[in-house]
Amino acid sequence: MSDVNPQNRSFLFVPGSQPDRFDKALDSGADAVIIDLEDAVEVGAKIDARRAVAEWLRPDRSVLLRVNASNSPWFAEDAQLARLRGIAGIVLPKTESASDVIALVSLTRARIPVFPLIESAQGMWNVMEIAKAPFVHQLMFGTLDFIADMGMESDGVELDPFRAQLVMTSRVAGIGAPVDGVTPVIDDANRLASETKHGKRRGFGGKLCIHPKQISIVNECYAPTQAEVSWAKQVLDASDRANGAAISIDGKMIDRPVVLRAKRVVDLART
Repeated sequence: MSDVNPQNRSFLFVPGSQPDRFDKALDSGADAVIIDLEDAVEVGAKIDARRAVAEWLRPDRSVLLRVNASNSPWFAEDAQLARLRGIAGIVLPKTESASDVIALVSLTRARIPVFPLIESAQGMWNVMEIAKAPFVHQLMFGTLDFIADMGMESDGVELDPFRAQLVMTSRVAGIGAPVDGVTPVIDDANRLASETKHGKRRGFGGKLCIHPKQISIVNECYAPTQAEVSWAKQVLDASDRANGAAISIDGKMIDRPVVLRAKRVVDLART
């Protein structure tokens, strides 16, 4: 399967050097699984990990693949895996310009969604050209690498101006809402829920995860509430009955942007 669901909320990383975890990751409840050939794989294990992924892939096992960065010695051969059935998209780390995306697309020679990871000041500076590069589906925010590159001391609200930039850029470029960075602690459910809701309120469409136990919390946080679904259905029903005429609900005018928002809520509730 080559299509990527635009409503994906949870993206789970699994190390490419541990093929025994691949099937478990698919059964974790994550909306998307990212087999990682980059940070999760030691230098000496890169080639074996790539081979393990190639041997495991099948058309009925749809995953994303994080390749190594475009300036790494493993990039070109990693990119070749995109031609294999079962790779639904490529996560491109350390993306800093549109040329990084173009280099990937040129190597894959496949019409496959690309997910650039914005992990540096340079990448953020060039984010609009990256968002408009060929086959870019969604931007991802590599928060931990970004704060290191920026010399920041926190990954909290200090990142909000950059989150806003990613959300606005994605909207203007006409691609999906961006995916927020990981919560590095595994056993703090309250922090994970708080950070996930924080990203959702700021317009993010999903979140990167590093452990299966994070999946259910992320999915729940991004799912519409019953009240939101009821409101959305009320708006859509009123819009259908109006046949283009002006409508209002509870004294509030309902225009096209509100109808589109209601449709997104209903679509999310169905996933």
